[in-house]
Amino acid sequence: MKPVFCQLLTLLMLSVTLSFGQEAAVFSSDNQAIRGYDPVAYFTENKPVKGNPNYSYTHKETNWLFASAANRDAFKADPDRYMPQYGGYCAYGLSQGHKAPTDPEAWTIVDDKLYLNYNPKVKTKWVQRQADNIQQADQNWPKLKNAKE
Repeated sequence: MKPVFCQLLTLLMLSVTLSFGQEAAVFSSDNQAIRGYDPVAYFTENKPVKGNPNYSYTHKETNWLFASAANRDAFKADPDRYMPQYGGYCAYGLSQGHKAPTDPEAWTIVDDKLYLNYNPKVKTKWVQRQADNIQQADQNWPKLKNAKE
């Protein structure tokens, strides 16, 4: 009995340590990705569109909202195509070596990928050296993915 108890205690301590030591890989506000905006609409309507709670889908432990059932179904069929890069954290922040929240109105699509930024002013910095920033953020993301903001 004693070895089983020790093993259970060790597993419990490890799971508590891991849950407090890691941050979500997807940025969400009030448990909504992209602050409740529809990720598919950036591609289909070329603008941010607020999602509707009636059309929601949980992916990567985060609630995603959509403007229509068609957008929700498109996301379900291929979430990697529509999800913002870097889990929806600020692409410029990632290029600078840290995670930051985002504003759904500060966005760009580059090579069929959605990038979000902290705000429109940061987006201006982002686009000035966009290719370099993407390269640096791509390098930083694996290290920062589960780090705290």
